[in-house]
Amino acid sequence: MLKVLVVDDDQALRESVKAALSSTGKYIIDEAADGLQAVAKVRAGDYSLVFLDVDMPNLNGLDALKFIKEHDPAIIVIVLTAYSNVNDAVRAVKEGAYNYISKPVKQADILEMTKLAFEAHDIVERIAASAPSITLEGGQKFVSSGREMQKVFNIIFKLSKVNTPVLIRGESGTGKEMVAKAIHLNSERKNQKMVAINCSAIPETLFESELFGHEKGSFTGADQRKIGKFQYAEGGTLFLDEVGDLSPAMQVKLLRVLQEKKFTPVGSNREIESDVRIIAATNRNLEEMIKGGLFREDLFYRLNVIPVNLPPLRERKNDIDHLIELFINKFNLLHKRALEGMNVDAIAAIKKYDWPGNIRELENVIEHAFIIEGSKKITLKSLPEKITGMSDDDLDDDTTVSPEDALMGTVAIDQALDFNRQKELFEREFIIKALKQFRGRINQTALNANIPKKTLLRKIEKYSINPRDYVAQKDS
Repeated sequence: MLKVLVVDDDQALRESVKAALSSTGKYIIDEAADGLQAVAKVRAGDYSLVFLDVDMPNLNGLDALKFIKEHDPAIIVIVLTAYSNVNDAVRAVKEGAYNYISKPVKQADILEMTKLAFEAHDIVERIAASAPSITLEGGQKFVSSGREMQKVFNIIFKLSKVNTPVLIRGESGTGKEMVAKAIHLNSERKNQKMVAINCSAIPETLFESELFGHEKGSFTGADQRKIGKFQYAEGGTLFLDEVGDLSPAMQVKLLRVLQEKKFTPVGSNREIESDVRIIAATNRNLEEMIKGGLFREDLFYRLNVIPVNLPPLRERKNDIDHLIELFINKFNLLHKRALEGMNVDAIAAIKKYDWPGNIRELENVIEHAFIIEGSKKITLKSLPEKITGMSDDDLDDDTTVSPEDALMGTVAIDQALDFNRQKELFEREFIIKALKQFRGRINQTALNANIPKKTLLRKIEKYSINPRDYVAQKDS
């Protein structure tokens, strides 16, 4: 259970906050009556969240906040303040507090703010996920052991305090959209929408309408007025994935919105004011595209104010152990299993592999192994051949299912001992899911789902799957 500290010199207010949190059954709740008590408890305890009053005796909330953030930047701080002290609360947010609540507090506000704060915090933790956290002398804690990922972790918080455009760069599967969500959910726009659009997945003829909307009758097939992504994301964040695939004409229109904060829907004469933060991402070399005349230099500099560069997984292999643990915990919950981890041989094979699909590929491989594996730990036999370097015939095909696993429902009773049948069912379901996600595109499916193209085509034929059935379907 997560530990929460409630700090206020008003006992009645502390009791109100404690009552709200206690109703969920999710938290261990402690309290302090002033800033000095809060500092002492934070130094000695392991708190995930602190509710902190601003105006307190002995040590005020702003000074206590400074200590808390220096001691452990990962602690979430929500400020409690009287209406007359809102300026101090705003200052606290600028100095690292997640948000503030005005007194008198309502229990519903406490619960909603706590939920949003932990959602935002969890996403940042997943971005920074690498090695288990370590505590250095003096109590300072670092979530990531890798210097490059620690830079990413730190810059997310910096970018969440400003409204400048952001360009996230990295290979496919490194977590660019997750970084965008982390920035949005820790920014002042967190209560507004974050709208994502894949620039490579929309035909060029429809892209302007998707971004800016259109009026009825503005082109063939426009039988009604449509709101574009910019209007839909008003006040929030628009995430432009694969921005390097924008056509030159759309690059010009996007640049105009960034410069003038306004746009014109297709077929309209009216300009619409725009308050949208742009976060863009790409796996392409934009500098080379600029040299070749494929990407506008002025748009690049507009987007690249503070770039975020995500390292590929092959450059942060020390993080693999923790990522494996992260995904096993995730799939234990998802599939109602109780796998205890991965054996030594499987871990060695995973660390030897170069991971061209990065974290997304690792997650897919873990889920694949999760479904195939019949024992308590993931073994070599449940990993793909490209990782082990061995075919199914080379591996010991011990697929005996324990009575305990059968009773837990890990394998359907009517097929509990039919390994090949289970494997075929999984393969067909996996391929269909991948084709849906990548809209029936063979090359993208093969690359991102980590299946050799020849193998994918052979399996598609074997299971009578028609990729065209999934061309128009959205990501599942």
